[in-house]
Amino acid sequence: MNSYTLEKEGFSIEYNTLSSSECDQLICILSNKSDGENTKAGIRNLMSNEAVAGIANSTRIRRIASRILGNDAVPYRATMFNKSGDVNWLVIWHQDTALPLANRFQRKGWGPWSKKAGVSYAHAPTEVLSNVVALRIHLDDSTSENGPLRVIPGSHKLGVLSEDEILKHAKVNNPVECIVPKGSVMAMRPLMIHASSKASNHLPRRVLHIEYSGSLEIASGVRLALA
Repeated sequence: MNSYTLEKEGFSIEYNTLSSSECDQLICILSNKSDGENTKAGIRNLMSNEAVAGIANSTRIRRIASRILGNDAVPYRATMFNKSGDVNWLVIWHQDTALPLANRFQRKGWGPWSKKAGVSYAHAPTEVLSNVVALRIHLDDSTSENGPLRVIPGSHKLGVLSEDEILKHAKVNNPVECIVPKGSVMAMRPLMIHASSKASNHLPRRVLHIEYSGSLEIASGVRLALA
């Protein structure tokens, strides 16, 4: 197993965090009943789901977030991605820079704005995004055949980039495929350049993606919304 660190590469993997039966239970709950918004790629706005909120605030998962962001780390957004040969898509190289926010405002470094399922989103500046981490709980094995996440190690240190800068950087740097076993958790910085290919088999790749911040007040006078 390769050893990657959040500080140096922008991501790390904690193995065997959840049991196989715990993963199956989450899959069952989210497949049969969800409080979130269903899309082709999965389910958004899952922080209102009792089972998801429970795992996001569980000791095992919070321990990972708190080690990165401090003891006040709080989950604010959760999404389940569900990729397979039947429900398939690719994601081009990008950074995650949009945050769900409680109120709209005008401030340098923020925007453009958008709205998804009634929640306002704005692209945030580098210094704000440095206080965010995503924990990707793998509910299935992530393999080379089922469209795993690919990342450019160390790119989280570059700050917020334009689309052209992202593509140029991806062309001249070797990506790493994030092969993560079922029940393991991948922590990643939102500014790390990442992408994923389509699955080439029919095995599912379901990931519960939970984002944490050091505080819901992400900047002075700016509060995150739960999504």
